[in-house]
Amino acid sequence: QVQLVESGGGLVQPGGSLRLSCASSGIIFSIYSMGWYRQAPGKQRELVAGITSGGSTNYADSVKGRFTISRDNAKNTVYLQMNSLKPEDTAVYYCKATRFAKSYWGQGTQVTVSS
Repeated sequence: QVQLVESGGGLVQPGGSLRLSCASSGIIFSIYSMGWYRQAPGKQRELVAGITSGGSTNYADSVKGRFTISRDNAKNTVYLQMNSLKPEDTAVYYCKATRFAKSYWGQGTQVTVSS
């Protein structure tokens, strides 16, 4: 059974930082591309950052220079370091594992940026 479990969300003030983690089990993690997505109330889910099995990364324009995605294949975990957080970053953050036609989602973790 495949499981993706996100953690690290919470309430943070504008300008603050959070580090999200997504621990996987049931898949050969190292061969999957991993992505972080987010969905704010009333909005569509959007890609925030992605990292391929080879380590190539891509980011949404809105988070470039502030967020960093990384992976630790030994720990079967992908991370999202979020700095200089803004109120508009408030959303539920999900991780996704993808390989060809197969994809799996985590349950999400809430990130709230507010003073």
